[in-house]
Amino acid sequence: MKTFYNVYVICSFAAIGGGLFGFDISSMSGVLGTNGYKNYFGNPTGYRQGGITASMPAGSLVGSLVSSFLADRLSRKTAIQTAAVIWIIGAIFQTASNGVALLCFGRVVAGVSVGIASAIVPVYQSEIAPKEIRGRVVSLQQWAITWGILIQYFIQYGASFTGGGPKAPNQGTAAFRIPWAIQIVPAVVLLVGMFFFPRSPRWLAKKDRWEEAIQVLAHLHGGGDVNHPKVLAEYREIEEALKFEREQATTSFAALAEPRILKRVLLGMSIQMWSQLCGMNIMMYYILYIMKSAGIADELLTSSIQYIINVMLTLPAIIWLDRFGRRPSLLLGSFGMMSFLFISGAIQASYGIKNPNPDDKEISWVIKGHPGASKGIVACSYLFVATFATTWGPTSWTYPSEIFPVKVRAKAVSLATASNWTWNMALAFGVPPLLWEINWKMYMIFATFNGLALVHMFLAAPETKGKTLEEMDDVFDSGRPAWKAGTEGSRLDKLQRDIETGEVKVTHKLANCGTTTHIEEVEPKTV
Repeated sequence: MKTFYNVYVICSFAAIGGGLFGFDISSMSGVLGTNGYKNYFGNPTGYRQGGITASMPAGSLVGSLVSSFLADRLSRKTAIQTAAVIWIIGAIFQTASNGVALLCFGRVVAGVSVGIASAIVPVYQSEIAPKEIRGRVVSLQQWAITWGILIQYFIQYGASFTGGGPKAPNQGTAAFRIPWAIQIVPAVVLLVGMFFFPRSPRWLAKKDRWEEAIQVLAHLHGGGDVNHPKVLAEYREIEEALKFEREQATTSFAALAEPRILKRVLLGMSIQMWSQLCGMNIMMYYILYIMKSAGIADELLTSSIQYIINVMLTLPAIIWLDRFGRRPSLLLGSFGMMSFLFISGAIQASYGIKNPNPDDKEISWVIKGHPGASKGIVACSYLFVATFATTWGPTSWTYPSEIFPVKVRAKAVSLATASNWTWNMALAFGVPPLLWEINWKMYMIFATFNGLALVHMFLAAPETKGKTLEEMDDVFDSGRPAWKAGTEGSRLDKLQRDIETGEVKVTHKLANCGTTTHIEEVEPKTV
């Protein structure tokens, strides 16, 4: 079977796993405004709708926690394929749902898939990619999420016109069954396509399959040449990192509790927590409610614009993340999102009134007769989404996937991702009643969360751009404050130059007869 080794192709294709996350996010938002959905599921609002929406992240929490066991035992590649199979099963249950119970069950099953994929896809990408473009290719996960959101939303928008349209009193179930069935397609593509890509070289090395690991490194970074200086340098970095970890004689679970690793685990979990508490997924899940409260006539069409913004403005972040770095992205993003939420909340407080329609059980606070204020809320929503797309969106997936040693990487990233899904679930369940009970004050709460994230990231998140995965110990254990750590050059670049000039010689003999690989390393020359 042919195997493809182009880093961009591998990481782009694996990012389809992120696309499943995107399909999930908008799998609700596009149907909330259709009578087909409301009639069939008993017009769910408040905690009932919150429970339906939250069932997916509830499953994702479980999936993220089990992801490390699949990834460490079966490989990152096989874990992603497993996620694809589970997604197909969950999508079938959703499409065939005959009530809220089966719908929630299908969303839980699909959520398990999303939890596995969202944790392991960034790990696989980060272990495949060279340090120079790692931020760029791991960011493809976020771009795929935005594409999944957009594609699924417009599929739902188109399907909403079946049965007489979204406002038809007796609209049929095709309005939601068609888009929920179509989401099976990307999972099938992911399942089959992953057979044509390599396993992670770092996972292979961890399993002492050095012959395969070196061959994969050679195809990825040396044009197939196992003696390429960059391949030799990266091999030595991986080998020494694994040797150090094994000398510690601790299990991967015990290693997670070591102070030097625990602070990174808490940082990764915090970044994923803030990525939810910033309010972005609320904009994705419940944008229809927000636009409706702002007095927008065609909330379905107006909402679609923010999904387009999300896709288009994630692209600059992918291009520039490795140039400008992770730290500025986190700090500027928190400040921008905080500002737009405070402005939006202030407009709602100044111009909004209690909903005069007693039959409307979705929103309790509306803006009437102030078109300028309505446009201001829409503008702030768009600017908020644009800020997230260019900053926290890609960085919140890239940063946790790159800061851990290989021994604990899958488990630590699964914990970070579990933090994401814990808060995602809580917000998906709690926001509908929040929108009803405290209306505009909700904006102020999420704006405050962004302010807290700004302070936290300034004090705790060092820069990681331009560093290999094996150099993260140097970044986090240097004793320097976060705003100074990670600014020095990469050790790998110096090692590669030393190999090229002959100052360091690393040789290996690949045994082609099925025996283990023999490694011979020559120490630096003395002058």
